[in-house]
Amino acid sequence: MSSTPSNIDTVPNNAPSPDELPQTSVLVVFIGLLVAMTVGALDQTIVATALPTIVGELGGVNHLLWVVTAYVLAATITMPIYGKMGDLIGRKGLFIGALVLFIAGSVVCGLSTSMGGLIVGRAVQGLGGGGLMILSQAIVADIVPPRKRAMYLSAMGIAYAVPMLAGPLLGGLFTDTIGWRWAFWINVPLALVAIGTAVAFLPKPRRTVEKAHFDTWGTVTLVVAVTALTLATSWGGVEYAWDSPVIVALLATVVVAGVLFAVAERHAKEPLMALSLFKNRNFNICTVAGFVTTFVMMGVLTYLPTYLQIVDGMSATAAGYMEVPMNVAWFAASLASGYAVSKLGTYKKLMVASFGILVVGVGALTFITSGTPVAFIGALLAIVGFGIGLNFEILVLIVQNEFAASDVGMATAATNFFREVGTTLGTSIVGALFTSGLARTLTENLASVGGTDALGVDANSLTPAIVHALPQAVRDAVGVAYNDALVPVFWFMLPLALIGLALLLFLRETPLATTVEDSGRMS
Repeated sequence: MSSTPSNIDTVPNNAPSPDELPQTSVLVVFIGLLVAMTVGALDQTIVATALPTIVGELGGVNHLLWVVTAYVLAATITMPIYGKMGDLIGRKGLFIGALVLFIAGSVVCGLSTSMGGLIVGRAVQGLGGGGLMILSQAIVADIVPPRKRAMYLSAMGIAYAVPMLAGPLLGGLFTDTIGWRWAFWINVPLALVAIGTAVAFLPKPRRTVEKAHFDTWGTVTLVVAVTALTLATSWGGVEYAWDSPVIVALLATVVVAGVLFAVAERHAKEPLMALSLFKNRNFNICTVAGFVTTFVMMGVLTYLPTYLQIVDGMSATAAGYMEVPMNVAWFAASLASGYAVSKLGTYKKLMVASFGILVVGVGALTFITSGTPVAFIGALLAIVGFGIGLNFEILVLIVQNEFAASDVGMATAATNFFREVGTTLGTSIVGALFTSGLARTLTENLASVGGTDALGVDANSLTPAIVHALPQAVRDAVGVAYNDALVPVFWFMLPLALIGLALLLFLRETPLATTVEDSGRMS
């Protein structure tokens, strides 16, 4: 992950092994890696449709956003650490350790009797989950020759994409049948399979490193900056006023830690992110565009299922199915954009079009009401999904095409890190806007039907079942309150999508390399 030569005295860990694994062992290991990537990606989406039931049973809708944010934050801050540590000490032990942490977090979540316990479990899950994708991709590079590696990595891309569709569906299915806790219990046997294959078939790391310079200060300052940013955006307007000393201090910490991170990377012998990356126009544009894409994606996917269950009376399973149009459109657009770019060798017009479509979809969502037909909402989600699908993989391709082979890995990791930051902020900021708005709109809309006492329970303990059992007038007031809390979220996303669209107009059309060897650019 460094643009400078590593201070490693002999063969790097990711060098091809002189003794190739038998093909059967490679396939078994690869299946284990696919399982690991699947459970890691699945856990980012599976709880979405279960959230209303979870918070109703455990209480504390005011802590709802942290069920998602805790996982994403922990995973985000550990990704670059796992990548660098894998280069320094080998990946087998780290991979097994990440899976053990993931299992431990899943068990804590499955046994939780309070929101605090659930959030802690999600954070532990994230500490393990952050390593699953990074290490899986790196392990493939360790055991598969470059000539064969592309097809393996393509399959891994599918293993990441499919859970985006399956997660909400499974979360809804478990909630409606055997219980929401199985959204976490399902991880245990799957992760154990991955551990078993790793222990049995992964080669031992070649510990030939005598002295390596891990970027400690870069790591510390990065963790501090991301954590402070997430806390500020999560607490602002909910736990504390935006101009409160706590929020101001957190935002100041972000700025200071960011500056210190830049200083650390400038002087690090093995930086997590070389500052030279940010001198490239296309890297900066694509990184911002990727950030916006994941921000919008998580903002829509995380809280719309809750809205559909409360406002439209859907079951958790049915709410999960409502995301199928978005994901089907996403997959179709992704295949189409990949074919078009490889056929034509150009990408700028397609990227601009993708964000134009995204702007249309998000803009249309700002007009939904509690009476909007669910079929129309599904159509709007398909538009959003199509826009995301057109750019999701191509933005990474553009970044890879800008750098020599020695920098491609670092550039790819850096742009994916900022995508994860977008995921983190998409859940935290949207969650903060939604939960703060909901507290206000519930009070306002219930005033005419007896106030919050008309609910019969604390507002933090509302579940779809409780809402649907309320008198019609109260139920209608709750539905309007949820709608009035969600629509401003889409208004917040719209200018971000417009910024992404504007930036892509300045994208430089760099010819796509036809071979890996061509100046180190990847086609």
